[in-house]
Amino acid sequence: MSLRYSDKPWVKQYDKGVPATIEVPTHPVQHFLEEGARRIPTNPAMVFQGGEISYRELNEAADAVAAALAANGFKKGDRAVLYMPNLPQFVVIYYGILKAGGIVIATNPLYTERELQHQLKDCGAETVFVLSRYYPLLKKVQKSGETKVKRIIVTYIKDYLPGIKSVLYGLLKEKKAGDRVDVAAGDLTLKEFIALGRRSPKPNVTVTGDDIALLQYTGGTTGLSKGAIGLHRNLVANVLMVSKWITDWNYGQDSLLGAIPFFHSYGMVTAVIFTLAVGGRIVIVPNPRDLADVLGNINKYKPAYFPGVPAMYVGINNNPDVAAGKYDVKSIRACISGSAPLLLETKQKFEKLTGGKLVEGYGLTESHVATHANPINGLNPPGSIGLPLPGVEVKIVDPIEGEQELPIGAIGELIMRGPTIMQGYWNMPNETATSLRDGWLYTGDIARMDEKGYFYIEDRKKDLIICGGYNVYPREVEEVLARHPAVLEVTVAGVPDAKRGETVMAWVVKRPEHANVTEKEIIEWSKGELAAYKYPRIIEFREQLPKTAALKVLKRDLVSEYKQRSANGSAQSEKAAA
Repeated sequence: MSLRYSDKPWVKQYDKGVPATIEVPTHPVQHFLEEGARRIPTNPAMVFQGGEISYRELNEAADAVAAALAANGFKKGDRAVLYMPNLPQFVVIYYGILKAGGIVIATNPLYTERELQHQLKDCGAETVFVLSRYYPLLKKVQKSGETKVKRIIVTYIKDYLPGIKSVLYGLLKEKKAGDRVDVAAGDLTLKEFIALGRRSPKPNVTVTGDDIALLQYTGGTTGLSKGAIGLHRNLVANVLMVSKWITDWNYGQDSLLGAIPFFHSYGMVTAVIFTLAVGGRIVIVPNPRDLADVLGNINKYKPAYFPGVPAMYVGINNNPDVAAGKYDVKSIRACISGSAPLLLETKQKFEKLTGGKLVEGYGLTESHVATHANPINGLNPPGSIGLPLPGVEVKIVDPIEGEQELPIGAIGELIMRGPTIMQGYWNMPNETATSLRDGWLYTGDIARMDEKGYFYIEDRKKDLIICGGYNVYPREVEEVLARHPAVLEVTVAGVPDAKRGETVMAWVVKRPEHANVTEKEIIEWSKGELAAYKYPRIIEFREQLPKTAALKVLKRDLVSEYKQRSANGSAQSEKAAA
């Protein structure tokens, strides 16, 4: 009898103690925080720049945010936006919104005015919590009249800095960093908002696992930003899956390095919700690109777990201060790497430096978030995204119609179902119907499974570019560049980049009347229209774009040409050096 996906061969590869499935409770996400405040009230829930916030303090502050929202007319099912990087106040506000029965939208602070306006308009939120340095841009969007935003609460970095650091930041850095802003009439500071909440009654609202907790925006092959609907039980289920996968976590004792962006579903679930669900301490790093801050926090606070992306681990591997012993990274017991392929060389070097385990995983915003991971202690085949987590059903189907289940080892589209899968896309029934069919999520990723149950991604979503862990969809970049007066035709794709994994490249046909436009001019223009990780780093001008008989641009041919030129250039350089 031949092996089938329904036989779940992957379960046999699980580490000892990992169950084949999980029971998902009916409680909401905030139950984890409230349980922590009951069991370990004085334990630190978060640490930021030397200051600690206990479980009791975090829970009480979140209660105050919820009460203040209710006092301002916020109702169950209303949406509220978090517009800030990794900060303690992100976590406070996140749980406050959930406690008020609200739906969280966490937006990327790197967004341009155009991108922010689209997301705010689509979700229909009336309330936005914003870090002061982004307040002027938010006010500009609000004044456009294109959104429903009417309630803005402003927080400052110094709000949660401890003692003298808060004073010194206000005196020496706040103005220079763009964080010193005056709040307009009608808007409030977070301190004022929390003070109001402490004087107000708790909201009279009941939240269950079947209520919506999250609209997490993701890109799409159409270039439109889509809000994946996540119920409380979807997030609770994924946290329980991860907690079962990590078998040696010590409740009330261990810490996790929170360096991946909290506004991304990966960071939100694996850094914020997971850590508080297992009684841990989140060591908050606002900027994951600040390697000195990352290493300083590892050295000082000794986190046991460090979820991240390959670029972070590469940075640590190649840091001379780590090699010289300036930083102690031996506390790290395990890391789950996501968002981009993990090279074997990166894994091996990092494990040698730390003595811990670095394993690759896989997930999607639409699955909130992790669905696969390599076992912490078991076999990690090179190139594999690992095994489906407990409770996840997976199979490979034909990539054309998606109806025929393929045999083990065959390459096709990866589809999944389970307790973490989204309910659909916000206000996008057609997109939902395409991605969700009979309870199965069609990922668009081309993959295969081996006989032991390990999965391998053969090709990412057709046009997806992954730059330093961020997803970039070419259609959006193409639409922006097409608005430039010099651009007649344009196509965009990802090309290899030593630092970012991939980078954005555009091939442009100029309009005759703008023959003198330069690569630099178009790149500089695009910076004002696209987030920093999205704008093209390379532009190649061409007389025409290669196309099929159906007039479809042959992107793969363009990428192949670029790769060949790069390889030839490297070979010539090596020959000259020899």
